[in-house]
Amino acid sequence: MLSRFAFLRPRPKDPAELQVAHAGDVLRVRLRRSASARRLTLRVSTATGEVLLTIPEGVALPAAQRFADAHAGWIAARLARLPGRVAFAPGVTVPLRGAPHRIALQEGLRGATRAALDGGGNPVIAVWGDPAHAGRRVRDFLQREARRDLEAAVARHAAALGVKPARIALRDTASRWGSCSSRGNLNFSWRLILAPAFVLDYLAAHEVAHLREMNHSERFWRLVGDLCPATDEAERWLKRHGAELHRYG
Repeated sequence: MLSRFAFLRPRPKDPAELQVAHAGDVLRVRLRRSASARRLTLRVSTATGEVLLTIPEGVALPAAQRFADAHAGWIAARLARLPGRVAFAPGVTVPLRGAPHRIALQEGLRGATRAALDGGGNPVIAVWGDPAHAGRRVRDFLQREARRDLEAAVARHAAALGVKPARIALRDTASRWGSCSSRGNLNFSWRLILAPAFVLDYLAAHEVAHLREMNHSERFWRLVGDLCPATDEAERWLKRHGAELHRYG
């Protein structure tokens, strides 16, 4: 006989992920339980390749597993369409400010990683030292270049509006390219250095404008347009190509 107190027992904690079998492979699906969700939903991140299953509070774990199993083919198809990953390795070509640069390993043990031209006049990212450390050195170089460009763009736009950010931080975010906190802290994805310069400039203008207008009102967008005439072009570029920036590194 079922105890009358059985319904008072806490629900077992959900696992971090489910495993779904498909065509001999095992697909990993991260779980997120949400009080506001009204139905089971699946999403595959184009930025990270993560598969996320959102579960309403009232749905039991076995039902979530059945739902994920039933959509195994859909998950596999979406994952197959994601762009391939590109490591920061010698010989690989990556974008820098929108222009393709080949990662060129240089002879010798010392030298700062930098953008240069090879013997044929082609743009390269020249990196010295052990090939095993090339990826980290290229990533560090790109992050330094991103900080330099973003700090310059923020300073220019902030001076135009007569505002001053509290702090500028670089992150590797998957869901947004920039943000502005209520305290005036600006955060940006370092991957903007991979995009054309006008895209980085637009994101800097966008977040600086939030120091004046913490909203997305018509007044806000007028400010952004005044600071960055290429706003519409940059928005279109990000919608078409933004997810590709997460391929690298």
